[in-house]
Amino acid sequence: MTDQKIIIIVGRQLGSGGRVIAKRLAEIFSCSFYDKELLNLAAKESGFSEQFFEQHDEHWRFFKSLFHMHAQHVSDNNFYPNRFSQESLFQFQSEAIKKAADAGSCVFVGRCADYILRDYPNTFNIFVTADLSDRIRQVSNRHECDEETARKIITREEDSRSSYYNYYTGKKWGHSQSYDLCINSSVLGLEGTAEMIAQFIRDGLKAKTEEEK
Repeated sequence: MTDQKIIIIVGRQLGSGGRVIAKRLAEIFSCSFYDKELLNLAAKESGFSEQFFEQHDEHWRFFKSLFHMHAQHVSDNNFYPNRFSQESLFQFQSEAIKKAADAGSCVFVGRCADYILRDYPNTFNIFVTADLSDRIRQVSNRHECDEETARKIITREEDSRSSYYNYYTGKKWGHSQSYDLCINSSVLGLEGTAEMIAQFIRDGLKAKTEEEK
């Protein structure tokens, strides 16, 4: 717990447990939690259907499909201009992220929030990785598939995720210099990893407070 407003942004490899860890951090610090919930905010702000954001969320391949929107993606009272740009979609989500961050302490999962909120104080950017074997097992269980299929899912999804992140931020997804802390959840487990990140954040807040004195 802290009385200071904080923003925690968690990037993650597929199958690393990053979302679970982010959720736990939100509980520890009594923060609002934004993942899929953010899509609801973006949809409300833009007038686009939530299904549209879910379909193209964090995927580079959506760039190719933006100019081929089918009427089924359009809500009753809205339409998509033929030349509606991917940058506009990103802007809608960016505005939703900033609005959530302005409202109070919060935890975001992915969505380039570290770049969007780069000028906000008390922001901690975390990246969660895990051993490949653990990630394959997790994805295999989640999708009820064999390990080879799980490996392909990881490769495909992370190619899309990294392309999206790299394109919009000018940084490199998963590279240590892009974050304040990178951590392997296979070492301590999900709960232990969350606790270690929480202590890192507490120490970081304390250090910032002492600098300001």
